[in-house]
Amino acid sequence: GWGCAYRSLQTIVSWYRFQQYSSINVPSHREIQQVLVEIGDKDPSFIGSREWIGAIELSFVLDKLIGVSCKIINVRSGDELPEKCRELAIHFETQGTPVMIGGGVLAYTLLGVDYNDASGDCAFLILDPHYTGSDDLKKIVNGGWCGWKKSIDSKGRSFFLKDKFYNLLLPQRPNIV
Repeated sequence: GWGCAYRSLQTIVSWYRFQQYSSINVPSHREIQQVLVEIGDKDPSFIGSREWIGAIELSFVLDKLIGVSCKIINVRSGDELPEKCRELAIHFETQGTPVMIGGGVLAYTLLGVDYNDASGDCAFLILDPHYTGSDDLKKIVNGGWCGWKKSIDSKGRSFFLKDKFYNLLLPQRPNIV
């Protein structure tokens, strides 16, 4: 229940490493907190705390550690997320970077979208940073920790909460000449 945005940030940094845009090690929770204190966003007492961070803090850390800029999309309610699917599809086509979705008290990592231009239907490929356990891909996928999620499932349940706002952090590829 704690640290999901940190783990989402670690996934994003890992993506930049695997794409060879960066060679930095994936930062620990403490190192992330230290960056936020160094840039003046947080007080020194933040280091070692269990305080949450969100999209804005992730953008600060990515800028400081890797030098990349981020776009942030705000939505007032989980009901509005499907309206952003086309924009997210363009992000994945042009940038390809994982997206952190933060809302309420949870964060998720978005790895892709399946957007139907004709019908407007959308599904989200979610990596849930709340998973703890071994690196057993079968267990992760079969347990629903990584997979396609509709905003409304077949039983009428909402994946994204209607009464919560969400911030989507869209890291950009670095400009390399």
